[in-house]
Amino acid sequence: MPTIDNINSVELKRQLDAGEVECLLDVRDDWEHSLVALPGSTHIPLNELVDRMMELAFETDIVVYCHTGQRSRRAADILIEAGVETVHNLTGGIDAYSQVADASIARYRSAM
Repeated sequence: MPTIDNINSVELKRQLDAGEVECLLDVRDDWEHSLVALPGSTHIPLNELVDRMMELAFETDIVVYCHTGQRSRRAADILIEAGVETVHNLTGGIDAYSQVADASIARYRSAM
């Protein structure tokens, strides 16, 4: 049965460093992605996810992130509905990741 699990910044950093992340999906807007992104991530803005789902057709385990974790939670729901087996939502998003797990990732303010 498909599931959505939360993953914290420290655990994601550990998994990234160990090469254990199958697919890292960034669902932030283009302007946000242009400022900073986690290395190795695939960028598909949330508002394009349904239309671009075929780009993820062969992924069975996806970690999804945004700025603070809210949009990525919506993306996780979409991915589960599309049949992805396991989706992990980064708790606190890239903002928390930059503060807790990797200070080399720049912080930014949301335009909202």
